[in-house]
Amino acid sequence: MSTSPSDLLDDTSPAPEQRKLPMSPLLALATAAFMGILTEALPAGVLPEMARDMSVSESAMGQALTIYAIATGLSAIPLAISTATWNRKRLLLLSVTAFAVANTVTAISSSYPLTMAFRLIAGVAAAAVWAELVGYARRLAPPHLQGRAIAITMAGVPLALSLGIPVGTFLGGLFGWRLTFGLVTVVSVLLLGWIWATVPDAAGQKPGAREPILRAVRLPGVAAVLFVVAAYVLAHNILYTYIATFLDTYDHGDSRDVVLLVFGIASVVSIWVTGALVDRKLRMLTVASSGLFIIASIMLVILAGNLWVVYAAMILWGLGWGGVTTLLQTAVTDAGGDRGQALLVTTWNSFMAGGGAVGGILLDMHGPKSFPWSVLALMLPVLVVVVLGRRHAFPAKRPSSG
Repeated sequence: MSTSPSDLLDDTSPAPEQRKLPMSPLLALATAAFMGILTEALPAGVLPEMARDMSVSESAMGQALTIYAIATGLSAIPLAISTATWNRKRLLLLSVTAFAVANTVTAISSSYPLTMAFRLIAGVAAAAVWAELVGYARRLAPPHLQGRAIAITMAGVPLALSLGIPVGTFLGGLFGWRLTFGLVTVVSVLLLGWIWATVPDAAGQKPGAREPILRAVRLPGVAAVLFVVAAYVLAHNILYTYIATFLDTYDHGDSRDVVLLVFGIASVVSIWVTGALVDRKLRMLTVASSGLFIIASIMLVILAGNLWVVYAAMILWGLGWGGVTTLLQTAVTDAGGDRGQALLVTTWNSFMAGGGAVGGILLDMHGPKSFPWSVLALMLPVLVVVVLGRRHAFPAKRPSSG
């Protein structure tokens, strides 16, 4: 999930004789991705408590995720264009600083409008972070290791959802959600020092070196991949944003942290499997990912009252979700190059925002039991598009696989 004006910069990759990856800067970039997603999604794990303390409904509090994602999605392309000539390291540091400030305000504010305003600012900062990650990773690695460098950097995205949110939920239960956001601020400040010390500087793009981003949607396969991104992310976020409310409906609220941890462990397994096989099995993994989420939603429709069935569904959902970022990012890059990445960021975050908004409507109109049904309605077309997209969108053999 990244667009990259720095992908279009002059090639300043390390010399081919470099044989090792510079792990410290790559891990700093991965942590920046982790913090961007953690800042965005942490409210999902402590939503009832935040709503109570802010004196708003849970559906209103769920819009804390929506406004962040809307800001990221709508600002991604304009921000990439307007900051293309900026110093890249300075922009990255400014963005992480915005995370720290926004999380501090969230931790201490009792004002819903003020909290939402700083959530919007953090969402714009996230767009700038996604603008740097893939390009920086490619520049830091020798050509034969660039794929692995990108995988390391982008691992922060699913790890935040699979581990960061469950840990944040657990800490929120122990110490309160405000302290949890305060701890996220502390990590952001430490990350600033890490980036300053280890990530090399990089100049911005030369004026006039841009390609029209929107034209990439006309390339074969790009539209199909973007449809899968939109529907999959919307389905995931409808359920994930309100997972605490869904579990409470079936009297599983006391097991919320364990449920999310099970989901997280399964997602980590998926990340590892996807990283090992994506170059050779992109199509197979994407079909499997979609199918697993569909099976999990069916289980939640039929037997969500049984906690062990919920755990099993979380395992299948996590196995499907963990590698999605890598799979769809790879597919859209194969089909549309760097311009496809820009479109992916806008699509991903716009429909992540839609998950909070649509989920709030479903919650108010039909209750939490409607969430798994909505997943089914969205994921069945996803599976059809993936299966049919064997020529350009999700080919059995990737163009770059030789």
